Amino acid sequence: MSVKFVLNETSYFGRGAREELPGEIKKRGFNKVFLVSDSSLVEAGVTEKVEQVLKKEKIPYKLYSKIKPNPTIKNVLDGVKSCKLSKADLIVAVGGGSSIDVAKGISIVMTNPDRSDIKSLNGLSNTVNRGMPVIALPTTAGTAAEVTINYVITDEDAKVKMVCVDPNDIPILSIVDSELMETMPKSLAAATGMDALTHAVEGYITKAHNEISDMFHMKAIQMIFKYLPSAVNDKNPEAIEMMGMAQYIAGMGFSNVGLGIVHSMAHQLGAVYDTPHGIANAMLLPTVMRFNGEVSANRFREILVNIGRPDAANLNDQDVINTFVWMISELSKSVGITQTIKDYGVKEEDLEMLAEKAMNDPCKPGNPREVTKEDFIELYRRAM
Repeated sequence: MSVKFVLNETSYFGRGAREELPGEIKKRGFNKVFLVSDSSLVEAGVTEKVEQVLKKEKIPYKLYSKIKPNPTIKNVLDGVKSCKLSKADLIVAVGGGSSIDVAKGISIVMTNPDRSDIKSLNGLSNTVNRGMPVIALPTTAGTAAEVTINYVITDEDAKVKMVCVDPNDIPILSIVDSELMETMPKSLAAATGMDALTHAVEGYITKAHNEISDMFHMKAIQMIFKYLPSAVNDKNPEAIEMMGMAQYIAGMGFSNVGLGIVHSMAHQLGAVYDTPHGIANAMLLPTVMRFNGEVSANRFREILVNIGRPDAANLNDQDVINTFVWMISELSKSVGITQTIKDYGVKEEDLEMLAEKAMNDPCKPGNPREVTKEDFIELYRRAM
């Protein structure tokens, strides 16, 4: 059986790495940048750090920042309109998953105008043309959107998060500059860090995992357990830089093998209640891992042995599951995430609706344990 692995061609890492951007733009022959960011980053002066390197080298650009935290079809369509008017030949995305996901959506529609309804991009895409070139500079250490073939857009009418999977959207270049991540408020650093952990854990146990993805996911898990508390609580520059790398490493893995039902469930919380994605994952991860433990105990044992619990090699399956779930919960608490989904507006009467939506989520098939609508209802109930 063959295994396909898709990665972007070039990435830079380290504080100040954004200084590489102008040289790459000129070397590749681009003339004008369509700069995609969100308004909060513009107001905080983070986007300006990238604008300064463009201005210094006299590279013209047009800024687009009308993006919601859970970006919508309208955000993409407005961006396409603005991009066409700009006459740019390159998209540069500065931000977290929201900005980069919108940039990817714009990129695809610019070269595949027949998909301008956006809704037809949901799931495994069959677009014909490579998207308009994108260079991504993440400002959060979590989504790994800069290295994946995925982007997520909310259909506000249907209250559904569309997971668009398309190799034609992968950025041609990523610049992971930890200095752009240092201004993240604690709550955002915690949420995006737990998002990265969810990517790594779900990627490690997903049905499609293989030796290459295992390598990426295990390393990411080790790094996140080691560096996340210091990155969040102490704003330690080294820890922030390592978290930037850890989430990227996780992205290289899950982009190629998929995720599971933590994401299937989290997507619905984001679409219906506008719950921040990382927080949704953090709240659901322990509950879902206890559910998946029935078929994934050996994979959990491998993880525990590699994150400082060598005794797990001799524990029975139930003790392994309990220990792993406890360690995830403690990590989440250590960075200040203590909410439950009830705190974000979920009610008992909503559970069937959420479960129906989760059943149709593109991440569901990758889960290692089969799941029914009734299972989803019960998992949401436990997470309350």
